Amino acid sequence: MIMAGGLLLVLLGVWQAGPALAAARGAGTQGTFTAVRADCFEHHPGKHLCTWLGDFRSDDGKVVRKGLTLYDSEQDSLTAGRTVYAFDTGRPDHVYGAGGSREWVTVVILFVLGAVLMARPLLFRRRSRETARQPVASGDARGPGHARSA
Repeated sequence: MIMAGGLLLVLLGVWQAGPALAAARGAGTQGTFTAVRADCFEHHPGKHLCTWLGDFRSDDGKVVRKGLTLYDSEQDSLTAGRTVYAFDTGRPDHVYGAGGSREWVTVVILFVLGAVLMARPLLFRRRSRETARQPVASGDARGPGHARSA
């Protein structure tokens, strides 16, 4: 079961690797994001986190996507109607701002955790075999102080 969980994490990492690396490099369809509305929630009393939803338009005008989330470290400076540089890596629900993304860190963590979980049962099994192979001291199995009778 542990190995299956590890495999699942590795597969999830593989699925996310392409878009995450593209976002880290700033690769994808270049264009602009126009903020439409902020989606905010209170995560601590008096502290709100907001994500901007809006529309992406490629520089050549061939790609127009509506209702996307902008992933950008500069989101706090956005206001409704403001347009900023963005790029689209093909993710179904969001585009990235000029700063790109550090999602690749999550992908690396998924790979490492998955590999550890997949290897753990194999390492444990190997250690168990090595322990079983260790020679037992000769003598009476009842322990010291018990002499063998002839």
